[in-house]
Amino acid sequence: MLFLNPFLLWGLLAAAVPIAIHLLNRRRHKTIQWAAMQFLLKATRESRGKKKLRHILILTCRALAIAALAFAAARPIVSGLIGWGGGSIDTVVLLLDRSASMETKPGDGLSPRRQIVIEKVRDAMASLGAARLVLIDSASGKPQEIPSPDILADISATSPTDTAADFPTLLARAAEFLADTTGRSEIWLASDLQTSNWRPDDERWAAARASLATLPQKPAIRVLSLTGPSAPNTAIRVLGSRRSGDEMLLDLEILRTADSHGNTTLPLTTNLNGTRTTETLTIPGQSLRFQKRVTLPTGSATGSGWLSIPADGNSRDNSTYFAYGPARSIKSVIVAPAGEAADYLALAAAPPGFGNQAVQRVDPANAGTINTGDLATILWAAPLPSGPAYELVNRFLTSGGHVIFFPPGTSSDASFVDLKWSNPTDAPAGKFFILKDWNHTDGPLRDGIDGTPISAERLKAIRRQIPLGDATSLARWEDGEPVITRRIVDHGTAWFVGSLPDYTWSNLGDADVLLPTVQRIIAAGADRFDASYLTTVGTDAAQPFPGETRTRIDDYGSPDPANAAYEAGIFRLGERLLAVNRPAQEDNPEILTHEQLDQALEGTKYTLLDQAGQANDPSLSRDVWRAFLIAVLFFLIAEAILCLPKKTHPQVLPKKVAA
Repeated sequence: MLFLNPFLLWGLLAAAVPIAIHLLNRRRHKTIQWAAMQFLLKATRESRGKKKLRHILILTCRALAIAALAFAAARPIVSGLIGWGGGSIDTVVLLLDRSASMETKPGDGLSPRRQIVIEKVRDAMASLGAARLVLIDSASGKPQEIPSPDILADISATSPTDTAADFPTLLARAAEFLADTTGRSEIWLASDLQTSNWRPDDERWAAARASLATLPQKPAIRVLSLTGPSAPNTAIRVLGSRRSGDEMLLDLEILRTADSHGNTTLPLTTNLNGTRTTETLTIPGQSLRFQKRVTLPTGSATGSGWLSIPADGNSRDNSTYFAYGPARSIKSVIVAPAGEAADYLALAAAPPGFGNQAVQRVDPANAGTINTGDLATILWAAPLPSGPAYELVNRFLTSGGHVIFFPPGTSSDASFVDLKWSNPTDAPAGKFFILKDWNHTDGPLRDGIDGTPISAERLKAIRRQIPLGDATSLARWEDGEPVITRRIVDHGTAWFVGSLPDYTWSNLGDADVLLPTVQRIIAAGADRFDASYLTTVGTDAAQPFPGETRTRIDDYGSPDPANAAYEAGIFRLGERLLAVNRPAQEDNPEILTHEQLDQALEGTKYTLLDQAGQANDPSLSRDVWRAFLIAVLFFLIAEAILCLPKKTHPQVLPKKVAA
């Protein structure tokens, strides 16, 4: 409870007036002992306790009536967001979540959550009178003073975006702003509590809490939670896109809300350079991953397009965008001595029928002279690089290339990016090293986009070398030793495969494991050439370079240029063509638990106002002075009833009996 006129609470002292009058009246009378009165006192002693209780109740009603009148004059308002407080709020800092997930409509409302919270905050601020409102939105992260709560819904800084939110940073910005602010302040965090936007395990929470602790006046923190049931929703997103000759290969995913069951169909519209086509998709269950091939116009060097599904519970996740540049050959280099292993690697890197893929073998002695500018992948089946070759491969990885290392077949203490090979080992006579366990969702042996698994269990080896060092294991032999490991090196990736495609080593040359492994890594290496056409909202790659201007060329988006940097779409930045999509984490429905919220805001004594199921309630705070006036009337009526004289009954005399 907060009082808009707290100085009138001094009127509570008037509640002591009836008590003081009662005590003074008792001192006015002098007690004199009178013998005849003793008999009357004895006769009424049994009713004295009831009279005393009655007098106490009358006195209590009079005092409470005066106190309730003082409360009503102080204009109290009640709000789970504002909480308890004896003085007025000078400054409210609103941290507003403008992420794409905030455009989801709740199950009990027709407006998106972002709009609902803006209306509620506007009404709450109107109840606070002259309190100062400062907005820090999740897209720009910049403090902006709002001259009037009435314009909150009409400004660019509260409109919808396709961005993600970063609440550790937002809270730190709020603390930084309040360091130069005097008076009583509060921080209101308005969010749907999506876990990916709060990042409760992020170390920056500790720094933000420390900044708040250093403020002269500790601000109260109120969390306005907009969780709860949502309207049915379906989202579409591009997982990856690459040009292959005259086709665009689009890896797509469609997600439905958790309460969606059974098969459903929906139209999928593809727009390519202004030409629209529509097809019908059948979605089994809650998700569908598939690859779509889009035929490009003959001679098309560059272009763009998008895919869309019908509008539903969230309008920000119904479209996804792609762009492409000139067709290019995908080149790979094999660093290995001539022999069976090099031949099988060449077949895996450029299989017959893959006309846009080319491969070249280089002797290990000449590895330092390779031109890596247009390479997608290096396949290294030789002792680990050293000297000039080490520097060349390291630069290639740093720039985003991928390198697959195969065993050299000899013992060595050499290492590369802190990884090295064990000594070669042979399987016992008559036995094999068998691939038993691999990651089905990540890495080169992951299941196909349609869920079809790779037959990796067919891999058997009679000789192996184990990759050693700090790397992620994506496949293991039957005895638990790693077969395939991955190490991220800046923008690129180093892969280690623990056997050779040579039948004196294994049946890796049968292609059950080698072909998908090599082709998927080559595709990942080639993505760096297409990456200049595809990015995510809010990243540095989505920003114009100095001197560039941003022009939107698709049919979607708001007309407000102030929000162009925060929206997904097809943009031309100078001479560059760029498809910008919403962050993938915005499609993650996981909601912050109370334990995670306690962890993030530990020590702040925050207040949580959960608005789940209350989308149609427009207010965060209510004026309750009328309730106190009703209480005044109630206490006065009760006092009047208690003051009524006790009803007396006429005495009935006994009848005389005739003699």
